[in-house]
Amino acid sequence: MALKLMYITNRPDVAEVAEINGVDRIFVDMEYIGKADRQGGLNTVQNRHTVEDVRRIRAVLRKSALLVRCNPIHEATEAYGSSAAEIDSIVEAGADIIMLPFFKTADEVEAFVSLVGGRARVMLLLETPAAVENLDSILSVKGVDEVFIGLNDLSLGYGKTFLFEVLADGTVERLCLKCREYGLPYGFGGIASLGKGLVHAEYIMGEHYRLGSGSVILSRSFCHIGQLQSMEEIRRTFEEGLSGIRRLESQWEGIMSPVWENYRRTAEQIGRVVENMRK
Repeated sequence: MALKLMYITNRPDVAEVAEINGVDRIFVDMEYIGKADRQGGLNTVQNRHTVEDVRRIRAVLRKSALLVRCNPIHEATEAYGSSAAEIDSIVEAGADIIMLPFFKTADEVEAFVSLVGGRARVMLLLETPAAVENLDSILSVKGVDEVFIGLNDLSLGYGKTFLFEVLADGTVERLCLKCREYGLPYGFGGIASLGKGLVHAEYIMGEHYRLGSGSVILSRSFCHIGQLQSMEEIRRTFEEGLSGIRRLESQWEGIMSPVWENYRRTAEQIGRVVENMRK
């Protein structure tokens, strides 16, 4: 398999480096409504990218797709414009794919598909227990192109201590199988550089292969821009990190049977992390 690698940035210079080194999708994150309340106090990424960022990133991309996460479906208020106006502006700025976060019902998904109106690909960010409960009706909506399983909010919704618990307990596997049943491409979560992360990226990569995933986000720890001093360091990080990921993929390709041993080891490592976090 060749995972579609996604990287979140609103910096055109970083987007160019990522694209040159093989990142498939540059991800501009415009979601902010309700996010601070859900994830307040957690060490999670909370961006406030704008439609102007979408335009600036569009201008530098040559082959990578431009993915934009909008806000959840919402009514127009004094504080927020309408979902229709937001999605129109994202389309006009040049998005190839628009991601809908934090939905719970098929009605929200139908509204989103209608607002996009075939002008971009539709990706659903599956990250609420309510959406999991309504998954058959949601995946039956015509016009959905792809699903991405968001581990941060999904784990919060289920009261978990650590985001990868939903990978260890079989939740992610059930969701992947359901997406496959409906013929929809799917992906999940994020990965750090190889050898890094509370759960090493090698194990997480093995689970992507075992579950037939098609996409993953390169996490903040893969290339933490704020900790790097120069563009040369950023270039080296992407070059070395992505070449390592692609080499590991080629190794997984040679394994013809499901890699259940990787699942066992991954679940054990996740369990140790959870145990330490609860102390």
